[in-house]
Amino acid sequence: MEKKFAVGIDIGGTNTKFGIVNRNGDIIEQDRLMTNAYDQVEDFIDAVHQLLMPMINRAGGVDAFLGIGMGAPNGNIYTGTIEYAPNLKWKGIIHIARLMQEKIGLPTKLTNDANAAAMGEMLFGCAKDCKHFITITLGTGVGSGIVIDGKMVVGHDGFAGELGHTIIRPGGRLHKSTGMRGSLETYASATGVRDTALEMLQKYPEEDSLLRDFSINELTSKTVYECAIRGDNIANEIFEFTGEILGESLANFVMFSSPEKIVLFGGLTKAGDLLMKPTRKAMEANLLPIFQNKVKLIFSELREADAAILGASALIW
Repeated sequence: MEKKFAVGIDIGGTNTKFGIVNRNGDIIEQDRLMTNAYDQVEDFIDAVHQLLMPMINRAGGVDAFLGIGMGAPNGNIYTGTIEYAPNLKWKGIIHIARLMQEKIGLPTKLTNDANAAAMGEMLFGCAKDCKHFITITLGTGVGSGIVIDGKMVVGHDGFAGELGHTIIRPGGRLHKSTGMRGSLETYASATGVRDTALEMLQKYPEEDSLLRDFSINELTSKTVYECAIRGDNIANEIFEFTGEILGESLANFVMFSSPEKIVLFGGLTKAGDLLMKPTRKAMEANLLPIFQNKVKLIFSELREADAAILGASALIW
């Protein structure tokens, strides 16, 4: 029987999304469940199995599938294990690829979620036929995937490419999960934008701002965006500041690997030019002349709702 499909599973700290994907990158059917509703990984596997098997059977049964690709925080492509993920209930080293393969009966591969996103871009997105690129996911955190010569950079241990944890402001903001100070993630994530908003509102106590109409709990990166497009000075300065730091970081990354493209993805990219313009300006300003005006800085064209499933399935094709 022709193997027409792959399963893509994206394990996030809150939700796990999974779906049936064909060779063209079409998601035939998908579903989701709450990741942290399960204290034991075995119970989680059982829940995925219960929802996934009817989908597999409707698509022709396991014989119609090449395998299962999974993306997860701290996923190790070499071992198929999730290792010490800070945002999951399952602590230590979890042999999740083996457990899933035994339960479903299909070959299963695992990588970290950011690398899965990069593989999705390479197979189905705007990095098709591109052998040198970087993806940066700007969500609650900052994830990244680096592709050089058409190959994902994973390092000797499977954990290379953590650009979000590079230090861009030594001695800067505390990253509560890692204990490090000044990492890119503390500034260029949705969480970072919120923290910048709180800092700037304190820095300019006399300046009127629409942001002051929101409580601390109501203040989010989306709130900042909505105020910025209404012309709020502080909100616009927040995006200028965020773009400057992101652009400086991207310049470092460019001079390291000389990519053809940098693809920005994630919820924060909905800010559009409010983020892109200061980011591109700062990136070019901090590049040596031999690197300037060579790198395409673009937003992902994949639908955010589908990208995680597509990226995970890309491990299989």
